[in-house]
Amino acid sequence: MRLVELLRARPIVQAPMAGGASAPELVAAVSGAGGLGFLAAGYLSPAALAERVRAVREAGATAFGVNVFVPQTTTSPDAAASYRPLLQGEAERYGTSPGAPVHDDDAWAAKIDLLTEAAVPVVSFTFGCPDKGVLDRLRAAGSATVVTVTTVAEAREAEARGADGVCAQGVEAGGHRAAFDPALSADRPLRELLPDVVAAVDVPVIATGGIMDGADVARVLSSGAAAAQLGTAFLRCPESGAHPAHKAALADPAFTETTLTRAFTGRPARGLVNRFVAEHPEAPHAYPEVHHMTRPLRAAAASAGDPHGMALWAGTGFRRATDAPAAEVVARLRREAAGAGARV
Repeated sequence: MRLVELLRARPIVQAPMAGGASAPELVAAVSGAGGLGFLAAGYLSPAALAERVRAVREAGATAFGVNVFVPQTTTSPDAAASYRPLLQGEAERYGTSPGAPVHDDDAWAAKIDLLTEAAVPVVSFTFGCPDKGVLDRLRAAGSATVVTVTTVAEAREAEARGADGVCAQGVEAGGHRAAFDPALSADRPLRELLPDVVAAVDVPVIATGGIMDGADVARVLSSGAAAAQLGTAFLRCPESGAHPAHKAALADPAFTETTLTRAFTGRPARGLVNRFVAEHPEAPHAYPEVHHMTRPLRAAAASAGDPHGMALWAGTGFRRATDAPAAEVVARLRREAAGAGARV
């Protein structure tokens, strides 16, 4: 099935959320309800990714996607190393040590090999656009390809390289900004970005960023999007693999706002403002080195159930997230969108 036909049939897309939230149970539930669920390959070993793809298929899902992080160019080792002493207080708080400032490619080649063999319906990319050879290889294996973009220039580049579609990410989105160059991130709201991207390319455009209900879905569809992608709206679902403290924080009145921060990974990402974010505004542009340095600290905070040391990724509409099952969320979104005049 071509991407445009798949999105026409399944205009509700569950965003890939690396770090555990996009559990196979969530992906299968969304796809089973008529949406398009997405696994996140980021931070997983190839073996773990293969197991998740297998689990989604064994659950009966036939339409789903996998998102992959495009490798980053090497950043300054000195910039990453300078952040390490500033994390010592966090290490002492949680009785652990910062990790090493490792630069890696998240097993890029092995994951592309795996996905070529697995032939999942859709493969999407974040943090850049693969070269044409990778996109062609996946298409030949039967996968449609999508590149997440934050500017018109990025969208045009993705189309020129042969992507079957693009996902336009507004600044409201939770988690990492998808900008090809994070130091030059253009933080435009979705309402401004979407129509410009739709006008600039001839491939289907998925819209994401701050979409939480059916009225939001109807709005982006009426602006030319082929589908609406939601992440935060699914974070509290029982099928979500997000940590219980993360789910609780989304409904906790003590957390009142989100912000873009490099504190946890060295790359701009939107999350709830907690103690860690407030105390580490000086984090450098150094991904994935900072991610590897803070990973033991975040894991220790999660083990302690302390949301103030965790990366609580969330979009600007987080307060509207519910703890309803994923299938109910998809059904509600379609019902509300239809009520707002959208064809879903």
